[in-house]
Amino acid sequence: MASPIDVSASVTIDRPRAQVARFMFDPANDAAWTEAVIACRTLTDGPYGPGTRVERTVRFLGRTFSYAYEVRSVDPDRAVELSVANPFPMRVRYQLDDAEGGGTRATIRAQGDPGRFFRLMGPLLARMVRRNIGRDLALLERCVEQP
Repeated sequence: MASPIDVSASVTIDRPRAQVARFMFDPANDAAWTEAVIACRTLTDGPYGPGTRVERTVRFLGRTFSYAYEVRSVDPDRAVELSVANPFPMRVRYQLDDAEGGGTRATIRAQGDPGRFFRLMGPLLARMVRRNIGRDLALLERCVEQP
């Protein structure tokens, strides 16, 4: 059986939490700060919140494919939790907290079970996900802090 993935990474961004949330939680910005994402579109009408579905086209492990995520919960300016069914079931949480000394601590946590398709990759896949999350957060920091 494949090992479950449970990885997280954080970065401190020198901007107020509300400003980081406006950028990070807006699916229109996904391709700007999420390195693997090459295109993104919202599949549902209405305001962003629980039940919103978003399709991302990504390049990952040398493949280009699309998947949809669904917003499970939103705590405005603080957190968004997403669920993904493919390529394997995952829960992703974007968490924003006030940082000591000012700014915002942005954390992404990804949890899931890679299942049979990625079984042989085991711990390597977890390291790859952690590395990608770290890169995404660094890119988020640059996007939000630029004048």
